[in-house]
Amino acid sequence: MAFVNIKNLNYQYPLTKTPALRDINLQINQGEFISIIGANGAGKSTLCYALAGFVPHFFKGEFSGTIEVAGVESNKSTLEEWVLNVGLAFQNPFNQISGAKYSVFEEIAFGLENIGVPREQMKSRVEEAMQLTGISHLADRSPYSLSGGQQQRLALTSILVMQPKLLVLDEPTSQMDPIGTREVFGVIHKLTQNGMTVVMVEHKVEWIANFATRVVALKDGSVLLEGKPNEVLTSDALMESGFGVSRYTSTAREAKKQGLWKKEKLPVTLSEAAEGFNSK
Repeated sequence: MAFVNIKNLNYQYPLTKTPALRDINLQINQGEFISIIGANGAGKSTLCYALAGFVPHFFKGEFSGTIEVAGVESNKSTLEEWVLNVGLAFQNPFNQISGAKYSVFEEIAFGLENIGVPREQMKSRVEEAMQLTGISHLADRSPYSLSGGQQQRLALTSILVMQPKLLVLDEPTSQMDPIGTREVFGVIHKLTQNGMTVVMVEHKVEWIANFATRVVALKDGSVLLEGKPNEVLTSDALMESGFGVSRYTSTAREAKKQGLWKKEKLPVTLSEAAEGFNSK
């Protein structure tokens, strides 16, 4: 049985005329790193909210279908119970800062305080999580003094310290430079190697190609494509849906029309493009 099982999921926000999610069926195994992609308005963030239990527990509207994580259904659990198993890092990290704490360390510990974790255990878990995400040097800083990229790392750390069974990330590197992006993808890769299941909304296709187990492309709230990263990220249907493909994919696609690209598969990354153009 799949670790995450989504069956016939449909959802429509209140006072809207069209569904945000339509007939989503998706199974995810434990330890997989699934990347969700799609153009703006495709339903990516709404799917994150559904996995995290905010749909239908917080956002109301019309909901049907089931979401199971580790054999437990979201609509048969309270939101308070569900968030202990599924952690969500929002696209805007500022929305995730509690405003109740004066330092990064205290902010990360806030969730553990709320569930009554003993003080010594709390301290060790916070220190371990900060070390994992590379923000130990920020422990005494105010959360509001951090850059956007640092706040995104803080939001991720605040989720990881809760030790969720499923980690859901909505564009967690949108405000990071290439070095920060590389480090965060490295952290996530390490987590999946240790058995954590990760669902990430992301637009940086080269990083997706290098790290994701599987890619799910959404369009108008429905699953357009699902498969291995190279298969989905080089698909003509993806390009036609309005999602920006890799520069290397588009270059090789044009080269193929002129007989200059000889390989069967199109590239997504620089290394794949270099190998293809250098081959005879």
